[in-house]
Amino acid sequence: MAATTYERLKLHITTEKFYVEACDDGVDDVLIIDRVSTEVTLSVKKDIPPSAVTRPIFGILGTIHLVAGNYLIVITKKIKIGEFFNHVIWKATDFDILSYKKTMLHLTDIQLQDNKTFLAMINHVLSVDGFYFSTTYDLTHTLQRLSNTSPEFQEMSLLERADQRFVWNCHLLRELSAQPEVHRFALPVIHGFITMHSCSINGKYFDWILISRRSCFRAGVRYYVRGIDSEGHAANFVETEQIVHYNGSKASFVQTRGSIPVFWSQRPNLKYKPRPQINKVANHMDGFQRHFDSQLIIYGKQVIINLVNQKGSEKPLEQAFATMVSSLGNGMIRYIAFDFHKECKNMRWDRLSILLDRVAEMQDELSYFLVDSTGKVVTNQEGVFRSNCMDCLDRTNVIQSLLARRSLQAQLQRLGVLHVGQKLEEQDEFEKIYKNAWADNANACAKQYAGTGALKTDFTRTGKRTQLGLVKDGWNSLIRYYKNNFSDGFRQDAIDLFLGNYSVDELESHSPLSVARDLKFLALPIIMVVAFSMCIICLLMAGDTWTETLAYVLFWGVASVGTFFIILYNGKDFVDAPRLVQKEKID
Repeated sequence: MAATTYERLKLHITTEKFYVEACDDGVDDVLIIDRVSTEVTLSVKKDIPPSAVTRPIFGILGTIHLVAGNYLIVITKKIKIGEFFNHVIWKATDFDILSYKKTMLHLTDIQLQDNKTFLAMINHVLSVDGFYFSTTYDLTHTLQRLSNTSPEFQEMSLLERADQRFVWNCHLLRELSAQPEVHRFALPVIHGFITMHSCSINGKYFDWILISRRSCFRAGVRYYVRGIDSEGHAANFVETEQIVHYNGSKASFVQTRGSIPVFWSQRPNLKYKPRPQINKVANHMDGFQRHFDSQLIIYGKQVIINLVNQKGSEKPLEQAFATMVSSLGNGMIRYIAFDFHKECKNMRWDRLSILLDRVAEMQDELSYFLVDSTGKVVTNQEGVFRSNCMDCLDRTNVIQSLLARRSLQAQLQRLGVLHVGQKLEEQDEFEKIYKNAWADNANACAKQYAGTGALKTDFTRTGKRTQLGLVKDGWNSLIRYYKNNFSDGFRQDAIDLFLGNYSVDELESHSPLSVARDLKFLALPIIMVVAFSMCIICLLMAGDTWTETLAYVLFWGVASVGTFFIILYNGKDFVDAPRLVQKEKID
């Protein structure tokens, strides 16, 4: 079968070349990478020199060019997630980045430091949990897309046939992709979340799978990547597929999430929630139409569920989204606004049933994908729910889990797993699996975009909003605030470098990493800390009179508070901003 990659590999290293040996049964292929010329060729095992240092690897993630030259990135550890349809799914858990160069003596001190920073960026991306692959199955496509393919598609390599939106190492594999004869060494890797469970209801065993595929188009971190780009790609776009496999029959329900598809931004500025800014000069309809043109082609009908607040700073975005849908006037697109926070205030999360009842008929119309044990397609999914909140994380995941449960109820009844009149919510053992899996999905998506676990997962796990859940949400919100303001610039740069949005040019006269910050932006935080410290010291070491002490306290107190407000007023100048590339073509 052409659509496979080699499963068992060995890496042989010499001073001149990397040799990647395919160890699958009956295979003699060896991929040779010249460390000097960077040439990639296909050879046989007898060409591996016996002096080479050998180690096992589990896949080639690709190559990347940094200041010191090219690097080879390989998967060194993996864990088995499970099997479905006789295909093994793996999570990559550790990687190694190998330099083509044998020495760094050709670099200046500045180049050495830049190269070290770039390597730290690549390592950071690789440290974010959620890289999955299979050597025999195409993880980038839904069951429905895979069922509607040509014989020519079936004969393509995994790399050729993959949905490019979800191949996170596409840029890293560019050299291998140019040579079809080495495609079996090229392993497409997705980023997101996968969980697989063998379940039982009424003594009937079935596999339940949840897959979230994170798009690598307009990828980034929470506050630096919002809205859409000029091509119509939405920030934090994730395709989530729920799969059931029972007695040879397969059922699938697909949903999507993505940032509000207009040109808007929300740059960090030290405020807890920076005010969203809608671009006043951009051609919003052009980007909006590009976005939905592609969504309609890929998924069919669109039912938009917009969960943002309908008052305060989020209101203009809700109004803009509603106006764009109305102006587009496409009958394939329906728009539903549901103010999640207003409807569920005072922990009244039972009121989510209002939304579910409102979209029930639409969900029945969209249906789901079902293929029987003979391979015959019984039903197709005619469209998707496209849900969003501001981040497309916490509120969005709650709603998606409820919609997915309703679809699963219908699927299991049709397959004969659930009896007539039985409710999925009454199956305690499965409900625990289901809720925890969706909460884990929320955490994975949130960590990849916002840097922390998701909020509101107590409801997803238990079906109830709890005081402990509120405390955990508060803690995660504080961590998000810190990361969004003081480390997300580095994280954004790392993603842009990894995905090829920025390419390193060692001949650049000026390094983008050496952007000097105005001295006042270094001095002001120090002054504030010193002034606040002196204020505390004056209180602890009271003078002869309280008048004298109060004078000192007032002086240093005013100095610290004044400096704090100067910093807050110039907040955007103190945050950790990206240095490599600004992907906001229209901002």
